[in-house]
Amino acid sequence: MLNKRFFILLLCLFTALFSFSQKDKDSTSIGLDKELIIIDQEILTRKEIDPLRPSKAAFYSAILPGLGQAYNKKYWKIPIAWGFIGGGIYFYVRNDKQFDRYRNAYKRRLAGFKDDEFYESISDDGLIRAQDQFRRNKEVSLLFTLGFYALNIIDANVDAHLLQFNVDENLSLSPHYQYNQMENTSDLGLTVNFKF
Repeated sequence: MLNKRFFILLLCLFTALFSFSQKDKDSTSIGLDKELIIIDQEILTRKEIDPLRPSKAAFYSAILPGLGQAYNKKYWKIPIAWGFIGGGIYFYVRNDKQFDRYRNAYKRRLAGFKDDEFYESISDDGLIRAQDQFRRNKEVSLLFTLGFYALNIIDANVDAHLLQFNVDENLSLSPHYQYNQMENTSDLGLTVNFKF
């Protein structure tokens, strides 16, 4: 209850502060007429924002890993995406083959055969533990592969969003210092400029 009242009081204070601080003429203005200001049209050229660009990049990366990075023209990220996803697939296949070897040897022992490749070196319990270890490694490899695939899609989406981020000179936040000769005081402040 106290936090809600404090928040409402703070909101009213900021509203009152900004509503009374508006002036027609600022002491920092230099008295130029708005009709005399000429703006160079080449400075104000802006890149058009495509709201579907992030979803296209994510879709392309979902179809083929690295394709969204190519769409964003971040070609150096493609081998990284393929390397991580390919590494996960490699370890999955490797662990799957090892799991199959130990499982087949264990099945042959249960059937009564004594000619498997591990007969003299590994006991039946060792074969069961090896199967459990390679099954666990296979599942972890699958999780890492899916995680890297999802990160590939997220990276393409976020990168497409950041490519459209507006960082031109029409948005600025700059400190200013002004000396008032009439009152023999100085003002220090922060100016936020939005030019449309």
